Amino acid sequence: MTDDLSLLDATAQAQLVARGDITPLELVDAAINRVEKVNPELNAVIHPLFDKARTAARGELTGPFRGVPAVVKDLDGSSAGDPCHMGNRLLKEVGWVDDHDTFLFAKLRAAGFVFVGKTNTPEFGLQPTTEPLVYGPTRNPWNTERGTGGSSGGSGAAVASGMVPVGHAGDGGGSIRIPGSACGLFGLKPNRGRISMGPDAGESWAGCVARHVLTRSVRDSAAVLDVLTGEMPGDPYTAPPPARPYADEVGADTGRLKVGLLVRAPGEMVPTHPDCVAAAEDAARLLESLGHTVEPASPAALDESALMEKFMVILTTWVVHDVNETARRAGRTVGSEDVEPLTWAYSELGRTHSSADYVDAVNTLHAWSRRMAAWWHDDGYDVLLTPTMAEPPPVLGDLVPPADNPFEGAARATAFATYTAPFNVTGQPAMSVPLFESSEGLPIGTHFVSAANREDVLLRLASQLETARPWSERRPPVHA
Repeated sequence: MTDDLSLLDATAQAQLVARGDITPLELVDAAINRVEKVNPELNAVIHPLFDKARTAARGELTGPFRGVPAVVKDLDGSSAGDPCHMGNRLLKEVGWVDDHDTFLFAKLRAAGFVFVGKTNTPEFGLQPTTEPLVYGPTRNPWNTERGTGGSSGGSGAAVASGMVPVGHAGDGGGSIRIPGSACGLFGLKPNRGRISMGPDAGESWAGCVARHVLTRSVRDSAAVLDVLTGEMPGDPYTAPPPARPYADEVGADTGRLKVGLLVRAPGEMVPTHPDCVAAAEDAARLLESLGHTVEPASPAALDESALMEKFMVILTTWVVHDVNETARRAGRTVGSEDVEPLTWAYSELGRTHSSADYVDAVNTLHAWSRRMAAWWHDDGYDVLLTPTMAEPPPVLGDLVPPADNPFEGAARATAFATYTAPFNVTGQPAMSVPLFESSEGLPIGTHFVSAANREDVLLRLASQLETARPWSERRPPVHA
C-alpha cells in the first residue's frame, strides 16, 4: 500500500483513511520515508518536522484530510513552535521560532493535514527562483540542473517529486503559478481577500499577495480552497463567498467560454521563448476542440508602462518593513551583511520613497486595475490565456544576482513574472495548468485569468482540461 502513496493525491489518501485502509500514522510515516529518500537530491524540505508530525498523527485528528501529510513554506506567516527563517541568514542564526499559527495554518490543521516539514524559499520571497544563500538551491525533479521557480519552489519540488500531495504556497508576483509551471503542477492563485492573511497581517504588498497551495490535481486545490476560504475576525476586506463549495465546480459544465489569447509579454518587456508560445497556442487549440471560442485579444491596459515602476515602489517599501521586522526578531540592527545583496538594494531603494510616493503608487495601481477589469466586465471575455512564464525553467544560478550588481538579478527575473505579476496587482484569480512539455522534457505551464472573484470559472475549466489531457500519471525522473 505505502509504495503507491506517492502517486495518490490528497483526496485519495484521505479516502484511504476514511475507509480504514490505512492509519494517519502510516500515511505520515510513509511521507517521512519519501522525504528522507528524495530530499537529499532536491533540497526542498529545509526544516524536517518528523517527530511533531508523528505525534500529531497519533492524536485525535478530524476533518476532510485527516492524516494527510503536507509541507508548509518557510515564509508566509507562522506555524506554532516551528522555525521561520524566510530564507534569511540572521533569522537562522538567532533560531527564530514562531509561537502561534496563522489562520491559514490553523485551518489546515483543523482539516486534518499533518505538517511533515517546512520548505525552502528565496529570502523574503523576492525572487522567482528558490536559491537562498543560507540554504542553497532547491533542484527541479524534472532536471536537477534547473530551478523550481519561486518563491514557493521548495513546496513545488516536494509535491512534484511525490514527497507529499499538498504544499502550502504564497503568491505576490507569481509565486504559486511560477513553481506550478516549473514543476508540472496545478497552481491556483485565489482572488484577493479569499483567504485571510491574519492574525498578524491584513494584507501584504498592498494586497498583491495571496496564499493557497500547490497540488497535483484540480480536485485537491478546490477542496483545500474550501477549507481556507472565508472571512476571519478583523480582516480589512474579504472576497464575496462562493455560491457553492469549490469542490462542486470540479467536473461542472463550463459552458462556452470566450477566451482571449496573448503570447507576447505585456509591454513587450521581454521576448517570449518559442516553447512558451507553443504551450499557450497548444492550449488554445485544445480549448477550441472543447467548444470554446479563442481569439487574439487582451486588455489594452496590460501594455501601460507605469505598472512596473509603481509595483516596485510597493515591493521595495515592503522590503524595508521585512528588514525592520527581522531586526526586531533578532534584537539588533540589520546591516548589509545580514541580508542578501538584492534584499539590501531593495531596502535601500525603498527607504528613498516617501509615504506620499507609496499612496500614489497604490492609487495608480488601483486605477489601472479598473481599466484592466473592463476587458472582462465590458468586453465580455471570460478568460485570458497566456504562457505562465516567458521562458522554460532556468538553469540554477541564472537568476542569482551578482553581489556587485544586484539589480541585474531583478532585471533577469522579469521573464519569469511578466505574465503573472499584473494579476497580483488586480487581485484577480489566476492559475497555471500543466498541459505542455518542452522539447527537453521540461514542464511548461499555461496561464489562465478570470474576472474578479470567479475562481469557479477557473476550476471548472481546469477540471475540463485535466480530463481532456490528464497529467497525473506524468512523473519526473527524481520521484519517490
